[in-house]
Amino acid sequence: MNLLHKVRRLEADMTRAVERAAERWSRSGAREPLEIAQAIVDTVGERLEPAARGRYVFPFNRVQVSIAAGAKDVRARFMAVLESEPTLRDRILTRLRDAGCDPSAVNLSVTYVPQAAADWAAPEFHVDFARVGRTEVTATSAPEPRGRDLQITIVRGTAEKPDYVFSLTRVNLGRCAEVRDSLSRLVRTNHVAFADGPATENHSVSRRHAHIEYVEADRHYRLRDDRSAHGTSIVRNGRTLVVPAGSRGLRLESGDEIVLGDARARIRIAG
Repeated sequence: MNLLHKVRRLEADMTRAVERAAERWSRSGAREPLEIAQAIVDTVGERLEPAARGRYVFPFNRVQVSIAAGAKDVRARFMAVLESEPTLRDRILTRLRDAGCDPSAVNLSVTYVPQAAADWAAPEFHVDFARVGRTEVTATSAPEPRGRDLQITIVRGTAEKPDYVFSLTRVNLGRCAEVRDSLSRLVRTNHVAFADGPATENHSVSRRHAHIEYVEADRHYRLRDDRSAHGTSIVRNGRTLVVPAGSRGLRLESGDEIVLGDARARIRIAG
């Protein structure tokens, strides 16, 4: 570690100490979820180590973010902000890419806990960093099967495959397999990727259109709209249920049809 990096880290530590003291003297001391998200990203950025030619390396391959959210309404507020685009995960990975790091080997997880632990540096969140063996990372990187396979069949539009089966905790739906920003940085991977071709239905599918999330506590899937241009809805028993953008989404049932603009996909849930 060079002297300049030591000075910067000392300055960052002093700044955090001042901020914590100010919070204790503040009448409310509460920060909004978006402010906390930025603080988490900054905490990860502080662990970057300088390397040759002005680049940085990230010495960890496991990052565990814990957020204190005991009440249901508090957790709902955090989820609405941290899981909307760009998600907290996207923000952290972008910070690592901007520093010249390859985040593909980093296993990143976010959990909500009832209350902060005594050793937390911040009252709202804590970040654990670790470097583990390759086999352990491989074993923990992929989400564990949930025992309820989600089958998605394309019924209108053209995707990379006509049928998909997932047991993931999150399934992204959109146009193109990879979504990149203006600097050609990868910002999202779509698990169900509609082709960026001449099909009329496909052009109504946004690149970051929607995602399906598995809610482990209730053992069900929810469909969420990621602020798409042409909207997301569910057709169930002849009724159309609109999925409000930026909301907690709607619960999915086996046999539902997901409507993404003009494209459609039918789902089956095992178990």
